Amino acid sequence: MLTVNAYAAPSASGALVPTTIERRDVGAHDVLIEIKYAGICHSDIHTVRGDWGPQSYPLAPGHEIAGIVTEIGSEVTRHKIGDRVGVGCMVNSCRECENCRKGEEQYCLKGMTGTYGAVDRDGTITQGGYSTHVVVTEDFVVRIPEGIELDAAAPLLCAGITTYSPLRHWGAGPGKKVAVVGLGGLGHMAVKLAHAMGAEVTVLSQSLKKMEDGLRLGADHYFATSDPATFEKLARNFDLIINTVSASIDISSYLQLLTLDGALVNVGAPAEPLPVNAFALIGGRRSFAGSMIGGIRETQEMLDFCAEHGLGAEIEVIPAEKINDAYERVLASDVRYRFVIDTSTLG
Repeated sequence: MLTVNAYAAPSASGALVPTTIERRDVGAHDVLIEIKYAGICHSDIHTVRGDWGPQSYPLAPGHEIAGIVTEIGSEVTRHKIGDRVGVGCMVNSCRECENCRKGEEQYCLKGMTGTYGAVDRDGTITQGGYSTHVVVTEDFVVRIPEGIELDAAAPLLCAGITTYSPLRHWGAGPGKKVAVVGLGGLGHMAVKLAHAMGAEVTVLSQSLKKMEDGLRLGADHYFATSDPATFEKLARNFDLIINTVSASIDISSYLQLLTLDGALVNVGAPAEPLPVNAFALIGGRRSFAGSMIGGIRETQEMLDFCAEHGLGAEIEVIPAEKINDAYERVLASDVRYRFVIDTSTLG
């Protein structure tokens, strides 16, 4: 076993603290990654605070991992020592079910193994990227192309693929009107990606305070949802709406903004249910859908797309001792647009 430095939550109510965690020995198909940067995702906060169910503590979160391969197992063929690599929201799956065989491991019928807070194949609880090293089976490690800095690449492993996957699945591209609800960690990547795909992009945000940023990132239009006139003006306007916020919103009102056969796709994950008026769906043969992350193949596709188009996350790099402050700032929407931990500060 390898003992590494980390930051972990001791309980659902406790602040994250410096600690050490154990990593398994490198197996035949494993790679050891020296983590350079780890993004802070809103889901990290939800998970460690027990919003999505009870957890095992201490728990080191983090599923936006970028680093360098420092050791490989005897049968590893996909990666070599020195490679720039990333790990996202999952580190294993059954590999055998219908969904896994399709390359949709995130929807593994037996349940994919999350990067942290999940039961690993050896029965231990997985620990995430707020640490100096991680051991992952080679099939769940992706290559970070040259041209994307590791710090800006880290959030792509969650925020990037979480927005890329539904944009691709629902056909964002030239001739399509795409709205992005919320301009935060997920939303700013949705804007960048949809714009690069060739869609006409509109940001729907509570206020206009981030309008300059939204237009700079690639939005063609920007509207405040706090203004009732917005919903009247934009009625029946969009082919696709990506809802990135992790708070409750009036879904039925947003459904009215869709064209015939339009889709509203939820990628944010609020702790409370989201009620929907059936008539908001029936009236325009509209769809209300959800999307998680992407499979490994699609995650690599996303990274290659970002490298081709010069895309990375907008980040604020912080030392480990600022993690708890960063959590409070995330909850206050005081980050533009993703915190990334410099893991060299873990000690």
